[in-house]
Amino acid sequence: MYTTHYTDLQLFDPHSFETALNTSTNQIPVFREALNSANNVLKERFQGQHHASKAVMQRAWLIDNILLKAWRGYAWPHPDKIALIAVGGYGRGELHPYSDVDLTILLKDEMDSLTKQYIEAFIMFLWDIRLEVGHSVRTLAECEKEAIKDITVMTNLIEARLLTGPVSLFHTMQAIIATDKMWSIQDFFAAKVWEQNQRHHKYYDTAYNLEPNIKESIGGLRDIQTIGWVAKRHFGASTLYDLVQHNFLTEEEYSSLVQGQEFLWRIRCFLHAQAKRREDRLLFDYQRTLATTFGYKDSKSHLAVEGFMKQYYRTVMEISGLNEMLLQLFEEVILYGNRPTTLRPLNKRFQVRNDFIEVIHDQVFMNYPFALLEIFLLMQQHSEIKGVRASTIRLIRQYKFLIDDAFHQDLRVRSLFFEIFRQAQGLTHALRRMNRYGILAAYIPTFGKIVGQMQYDLFHVYTVDQHSLFVVSNLRRFSLREFDLEFPLCSKIKKSLPKPELLYLAGLFHDIAKGRGGDHSVLGEVDTLHFCQAHGLSDYDSRFVAWLVRQHLFMSTTAQRQDISDPDVINAFAQRVRDTTRLDYLYLLTVADIRATNPNLWNTWKDALLAKLYHKTKEVLEVGLNNVIDRQERIQNIQAQVRLLLQDIDLELINTLWKNLDDEYFLRPSYRDLANETRAILRHGDDNPAPLLIKRRDTRGSTEFMVYTQDNDYLFSEITFFLEQHDLTVVSAYIVQTQNEYTINTFNILGKNSEFIQPEERVEAILNELQITLTHEGNALYCPINRRVPRQLKHFPVPTRITFTQDESNGHTVMEIITTDRPGILSCIAQAFVMCNIRVKKANIATFGSRVEDIFYITDTKNYPLYSANQIDCIREHLSILLEVEVPAREVLTM
Repeated sequence: MYTTHYTDLQLFDPHSFETALNTSTNQIPVFREALNSANNVLKERFQGQHHASKAVMQRAWLIDNILLKAWRGYAWPHPDKIALIAVGGYGRGELHPYSDVDLTILLKDEMDSLTKQYIEAFIMFLWDIRLEVGHSVRTLAECEKEAIKDITVMTNLIEARLLTGPVSLFHTMQAIIATDKMWSIQDFFAAKVWEQNQRHHKYYDTAYNLEPNIKESIGGLRDIQTIGWVAKRHFGASTLYDLVQHNFLTEEEYSSLVQGQEFLWRIRCFLHAQAKRREDRLLFDYQRTLATTFGYKDSKSHLAVEGFMKQYYRTVMEISGLNEMLLQLFEEVILYGNRPTTLRPLNKRFQVRNDFIEVIHDQVFMNYPFALLEIFLLMQQHSEIKGVRASTIRLIRQYKFLIDDAFHQDLRVRSLFFEIFRQAQGLTHALRRMNRYGILAAYIPTFGKIVGQMQYDLFHVYTVDQHSLFVVSNLRRFSLREFDLEFPLCSKIKKSLPKPELLYLAGLFHDIAKGRGGDHSVLGEVDTLHFCQAHGLSDYDSRFVAWLVRQHLFMSTTAQRQDISDPDVINAFAQRVRDTTRLDYLYLLTVADIRATNPNLWNTWKDALLAKLYHKTKEVLEVGLNNVIDRQERIQNIQAQVRLLLQDIDLELINTLWKNLDDEYFLRPSYRDLANETRAILRHGDDNPAPLLIKRRDTRGSTEFMVYTQDNDYLFSEITFFLEQHDLTVVSAYIVQTQNEYTINTFNILGKNSEFIQPEERVEAILNELQITLTHEGNALYCPINRRVPRQLKHFPVPTRITFTQDESNGHTVMEIITTDRPGILSCIAQAFVMCNIRVKKANIATFGSRVEDIFYITDTKNYPLYSANQIDCIREHLSILLEVEVPAREVLTM
């Protein structure tokens, strides 16, 4: 607790300071030196002891003394009518290294011109001595007016602390803002809860952002301050410990709250010191340094920064839980205290009091441990219940130690757990409450290991536990009628599932083994099988849920990293899935998983890819794995259907054109697009030097266009450079070499932020400009695209790795490159191909956060795989130069 009776002569010696003032002709350097010297002392103390609460209070004491010396240096014209007051955090006696010094200059009456001059001179002096102040000048009447109008002003004033001036004036101000004059405790409480909810919404209603704001995010310092504000307004409390004396907090809860505050204060002090300014965002720029400072070290399975952030997330989760409980307790006393009580029994263990569920008596959980799960099921079954009473939340936290081996062996417990998953509503809310209260981690110890577990990259933006709960939420969303149009295919499939609870279990367990080292899918399969079998699921259902956990990445990687237009790829995928039921479950889990990984990760292209893979696989499974149509037969069937759309064109012309094209060309477009392109190419003719560009109509998820033009070694490079220059993202490319020295280049592209390009007029304008560019380009190599690299990318460098695989059966070499994303990377790779006389047949482009994983199917200029080591070395050397990275020695594999 802050006290003005503290004395620290090392920090500020009044006698020495006064002597320096008296012997100096200019006071400003004396004040500056005193501040600089004291700040250095505070910095050395904190770096040695890491005691944040002492540091912030000592700095407040220092600033008190500096301000008093400065204030008393002025001969105030009406000293009995003016007071200097500390407000905000400074009013509480808390000042972090670069926090603003918030002041209110309180006047009894309207200020005259002389007083105004003195105030302006005083504030200017504070800035001259390099003290960053935030100030307001208000009369008593203005304080009253502004406090009534603005809850923020009101909150500042209830934290006010008199520095100097008439005590009577300060007390008058306090009397003006008393609860009987304005902002009754009911209104004040409702306003602060609304304010907190709005603040939480701003930070996406989660404490688990990659770069959290330690002050404003859920579980941050503001949540602690909100408790203090309400306590001060309701009880007149001056410290958090007063809540213990009012039986609102237990000693253990108070200790937990204070420890959490100290941890966040330590982080904030370090952030200010690192940034050399006020900084409340725990940015990637600081996380690694702070992890080292806090003593964390890398291990085989975790980075030091992941351990540090895990402690942060668990701390704010505990603070958030205490905030929820205390505000609920305040709500019961403040809002419902004088209302008639309505009680409705649910069973012999629980009842509903004024719409909130509570235990019948304090020994319910001790006498019936299974009730620790039963309460969540009852809330699902009674949707009218608004929440859990604070006293019962406290008992849940207190008795969760009862979840032991005997608890797990109780058949009632197992039945309750699965009944929660079988309910038609409320599963997401139940699991989130179970996680907040610590029940989920206690009941599933492996889940407890992933609580607060982050993955230090830009791809996974939530902790593993929060991500898993988001997956379950997304799966439940597919069942809700109001979201049928959001994901129509998912909603349709979800309604046909025989046992949706198995899907929810897979969603909860799919990442259960993250952070242990090894393949989390394989380790998770073992955990899931053991859990399901131990809980009495049939052997078939247990193995099915475990299979979903093992394969939860398979559909995504197949869709994004393989050519799903190739029947062989579809057949191989179908062989692994085996039946349509598994396909349905796996598809839904995949969509929910991607959408819960990163809000910016899901896009129309991924949606279209997964839907295409689903439908094509379903076709194969429905005809039977032993009756699959082979590749050549499929191409012949496609050509037959397209000929029906081209009956007005000479068949011989069609066949002559098609013989010049690679068979794979026919596997990608729709029948209608194939017919349109055939017609356009025949009309264009081979003697026309201008490129032919056609936008495909029957595409989903991306803009797809085809370029038919005379072949040249620079074409792929020219097109990719143009697209990247226009801030367009290439997600797929396919090149068909014809036998008449022409080429068909097909590209799938997305707009900025990987969004579908709209309107149609913009697409037409892009293609028209590209056509002009290709017509007039002089086959030159291009300079890199100079766009600013996003700040976050700089903190996640990905070691560049290039792998070459010889696929002789398909007549090409597969080059996979993994590296750090940056503007213009695709055109740089394309230029390396040009420099090394390499042709591109296909390209799958994928970006995961800061990580690029691109696959290119390439040949030499004679359309053979790259057998020459010189060509492979050439690519490596040029990529090192163009990407400005060290590319390791080549790795060549054979299929």
